[in-house]
Amino acid sequence: MSAFNLTSFGPPEFILKGIPGLEAHYIWISIPFSVFYIIILLGNFMVVFVVTNEQTLHKPMYLLFCMLALTEIGISTCVVPKAMCIFWFGFKSITVDGCVTQIFFLYFLTGVHSAVLVTMAFDRYVAICDPLRYATVLTNTRIAKLGLVCLLRSVLLVLPGPLLLRRLPFCSNRVIPHTYCEHNAVLKMSCGDTTAIRLYTLLITFMIIGLDLTLIGLSYGLIIRAVLRISSKKAHQKALNTCTAHVCVILMSYTPNLFSTLTHRFGQDIASHIHIILTNLYLLTPPMLNPIIYGVKTREFWEKVRKHTCRM
Repeated sequence: MSAFNLTSFGPPEFILKGIPGLEAHYIWISIPFSVFYIIILLGNFMVVFVVTNEQTLHKPMYLLFCMLALTEIGISTCVVPKAMCIFWFGFKSITVDGCVTQIFFLYFLTGVHSAVLVTMAFDRYVAICDPLRYATVLTNTRIAKLGLVCLLRSVLLVLPGPLLLRRLPFCSNRVIPHTYCEHNAVLKMSCGDTTAIRLYTLLITFMIIGLDLTLIGLSYGLIIRAVLRISSKKAHQKALNTCTAHVCVILMSYTPNLFSTLTHRFGQDIASHIHIILTNLYLLTPPMLNPIIYGVKTREFWEKVRKHTCRM
């Protein structure tokens, strides 16, 4: 009857080790973590505040940017508060349900983030390749519906993974050498057969990251083809400038992920604490820099930020 009761096979909680080998430096390590988190919250909440309060910014591009900011607040909040508890207070324990919940929300929000980037690529495609129909194709109502689709897709694809993980039996070793419940690290502690969940994780990774990158690449391929057909160099530059911020955000979002995956798979000689730091930087750097990129590259948005900043 209790064959799939996780707590009957192992302890009811796990221990998050933090960054093994660097325990003596936790106070110093916590400084960049907390600074990054504060910048993330300030930058992304500023995006949400400005877009929400400026009627002129109630346009598809800025509404999508607002959605992106909300997911980035969520992703960083999944990781940083627990890491701070480890660094500052030594609170390393986390319940099994808490661990599975953290994994779900982290991957759920990452999936939503990726889907929003795809929608933003479609927005740029319509704006450049079919500008006369832009206002009718991408209405605010349609953007809201696309946002709902992004949420539902991520829930449906991600939720089975944590449910399968929750049913696994775990061995007596309950120490996770990480600052948060990293999926692969939790799987390594299982005494049961993890083949099904590993295959599912690989499939979902392909369906989310692989498919989304393919759709983004297709959108930009069509955009480049349309731009090359324009004879005016000034029009070339104007069209490409509208994509600059989005391309920078894509590079900031996917490049660290790819780098972290490659070092995890093929960098066996790299110390474990380097892997953990890189993984945390991958989760924190894009949410910190994306509001800055959009602020600098998008003149209309930057002017509204300056307007609200001067009022404060």
